[in-house]
Amino acid sequence: MPILLKPGREKSLLRRHPWVFSGAIQSVDSEPAPGGTVDLLSFNREFLARAAYSPSSQIRARVWSFDPNEAINADFFRSKIRAAISQRSTFNVQRDTDSYRLIHAESDGIPGLVVDRYGDVLVMQSLTAGSEFWKETLADLLLEETGLKVIYERSDADVRELEGLPSIVGPLRGSLSSLVFPITEHELKFNINLQSGHKTGFYLDQRRNRQRVRELAQGRDVLDCFCYTGGFTVNAWAGGAKSVTSVDASGEALALARENISLNEIQAEVQEWVEGDVFQVLRTFRDARRFFDLIVLDPPKFAPTAAQAEKASRGYKDINRLAFKLLRPGGMLVTFSCSGGIDAGLFQKIVASAALDAGVEAQIVEYLAQGVDHPVSLHFPEGAYLKGLVCLKQ
Repeated sequence: MPILLKPGREKSLLRRHPWVFSGAIQSVDSEPAPGGTVDLLSFNREFLARAAYSPSSQIRARVWSFDPNEAINADFFRSKIRAAISQRSTFNVQRDTDSYRLIHAESDGIPGLVVDRYGDVLVMQSLTAGSEFWKETLADLLLEETGLKVIYERSDADVRELEGLPSIVGPLRGSLSSLVFPITEHELKFNINLQSGHKTGFYLDQRRNRQRVRELAQGRDVLDCFCYTGGFTVNAWAGGAKSVTSVDASGEALALARENISLNEIQAEVQEWVEGDVFQVLRTFRDARRFFDLIVLDPPKFAPTAAQAEKASRGYKDINRLAFKLLRPGGMLVTFSCSGGIDAGLFQKIVASAALDAGVEAQIVEYLAQGVDHPVSLHFPEGAYLKGLVCLKQ
């Protein structure tokens, strides 16, 4: 079923970017089913790509293949899943953890599909009409290719609403005796909640960065902001921190963070838990003239899209400015943005502006990003959503 693009609107597809927005479409031959396969044609009716149709989304089509001879069927998806599994094996992801991202949507050639492995359980997110259309097939293939028996579905992200899809959470294949269980990462254990945990249960994309904080924490007074269930907090203690103060707005998350401290049998004698709005807590610390040697800022997504970037920039600048003021000379700020609407260049400018307003001199000593199990297609730069900086206050 063909979709004809407007004149000149094929340029992104020729660069192999997988998205086609509604404004680029000249005409649709009848109305394809949501998630159904369509052929994208130039205004001159030349084949460009084969895609999934999303009638409710501004991203009206997401490309499956640029090959006119490639059929979109179970064999197509099996080859994509096998390639993703092979990539994780090549980089020996399982050496350090029993939990990692197995399928990373567009960057693994399956737009809209996110699959994370937690031990012997797969957690699957279907985020688009295309992945929803093929969901049952994809679930069967995932079990066949991994040899596992359980898939838990966490299709509850906000983007499903933009696709005209309802929120779905629950078992998709097999069953679980408990939705809370421990995973292992760099010899540390963390309890995760598959049903209510952020994303699919844990921030797997920060695994390498948690280890980096562990390496930097020796003998330092650490402030972990937006600490969630204590990923950075536990790693700071494992790295020999002198003290850790952990801040989050969620009492439920802090309770799980406490459990994760106990789970690792850590003697956290100088551990402070603060439940509250991070912005307000940082101001309170500033007014009380409290200082730290290592501050971690890992806020939630302030700007999912570029349209929200201006407002989000103010939020990022505010927390980074406050953090710089709370750092002792020689202290380090480990700061992140996971907002798709804020690219790496803009994030660095925001942090630089925050340091200027705080009246401090600082150096970037390291750039951080998501791990190898969250690859970024060269044709889909939006896949590089996690940006991090290690800044040294002079």
